[in-house]
Amino acid sequence: MLGTDHVGLTVLDLERSKALFVETLGFRVRGHDEDYPAYFLTNGETTITLWRATDPGSAVRFDRHRNVGLHHLALAVASFDALDALHERLRGVEGVVIEFPPELAYGGPAKHMMFREPSGNRIELIHRPSP
Repeated sequence: MLGTDHVGLTVLDLERSKALFVETLGFRVRGHDEDYPAYFLTNGETTITLWRATDPGSAVRFDRHRNVGLHHLALAVASFDALDALHERLRGVEGVVIEFPPELAYGGPAKHMMFREPSGNRIELIHRPSP
C-alpha cells in the first residue's frame, strides 16, 4: 500500500458541498462528471470526491453511533492560527454545523475542531505542531 488516493463522500447538494470545499477550505476542482454527478477536488495533498446522492429527498443520513462507515474525515491545517481562521469562516457558511470550536485534542499539543458540512458529513480540522 502506498497511502490514501482519495476519499469519496456522498452529499445531498453537490454544488453547496463543492462550494464549501472550494471557497472555504481551499480545495480546487480537478474534474467533474455530470453523468454521475460528481466533483473531484484537491488541495494538492488530499483528493476528495463528492458524489450526489441518487435521490437526495429520500437519502438516509449517516449516524456515527449506529452505522458502520466513515466516522469523520480529518484534514490537517498548517497552524493554530489557520485553524482559528477556518473556524471563523465556517461559522458564516450556511448549512454548516459546528460540533465544537477549536480545542486541545486529548490534552494537546494538537488542537482540533469538528463540523458538519451541509449534507451532514463530519469533518475534523486539526493542527499537530512539530515536536
